[in-house]
Order: sequence, then C-alpha cells, then structure tokens
Amino acid sequence: MQLRSPLARVRGLGAARAGTDEFITQRLTAIALIPLLLWFVGSIIHLARADYATVIEWIKTPWVTVALILLILVLFLHAHSGLREVLQDYVHHEIIKTIAMVAMKFFVITITVSSVLAVLRIALGG
Repeated sequence: MQLRSPLARVRGLGAARAGTDEFITQRLTAIALIPLLLWFVGSIIHLARADYATVIEWIKTPWVTVALILLILVLFLHAHSGLREVLQDYVHHEIIKTIAMVAMKFFVITITVSSVLAVLRIALGG
C-alpha cells in the first residue's frame, strides 16, 4: 500500500527521470553569456592596440575583475553542461561514460579555478 498518489510518484520525472535541471542550466547560462560575451568582445576590440600595462590596469579595475570572473564561471558552467549532455547522449558504454564524465569534470574544474586565479593574481597585483 502506497500513500502517494500516482501523480506525486511521477512528478518531476521525465522519460529519463531527470533532465529538466540540465535544460534550465544550459538555457540560463546561454542567456547570461550573451551580454557578458558582447562586453568582453567589445572590450578586447577596444584594447586591441593597447600596450600590456594598459590591459593590466583595465583588468585591475574592480568591476572588470568581477565581470571577468563571472564570465569565466558562467562560460565553464555552460561548457560543462553541454559536454555532460554530449557524453550522456553519445557514449553508450557505462564504464567509458563514467570515466569520461569524471575526467571532464576534473578538467573543467581545473581550467575554471586556474582562470579565476589568474584574473585574481593580476587584479591583486601578485
């Protein structure tokens, strides 16, 4: 005997029992990346002929530092979400899929932390 209704048992479970969170994460990060990438590309075009010292001073600006870190975090979260989706959809051997997912997660975390630390090192003058 179950006390839950049939609707309560299946609520939030799709055909694969998951997926809505990944879908929403991918869409929200894609939307967040639009203004961040437009700002970044515009800034890089503006700084294209600037010397090294000018670029360093630009990165040291507090709001630029925060925007760069936000860009890095959202970009790699979006990349992780997309790569996870590709691995889940196209790698069918469970052991290989698990190894690839773990390796991809470690790689994305390593690149994200390294990038954020690089920006902070420049911003803090280290």
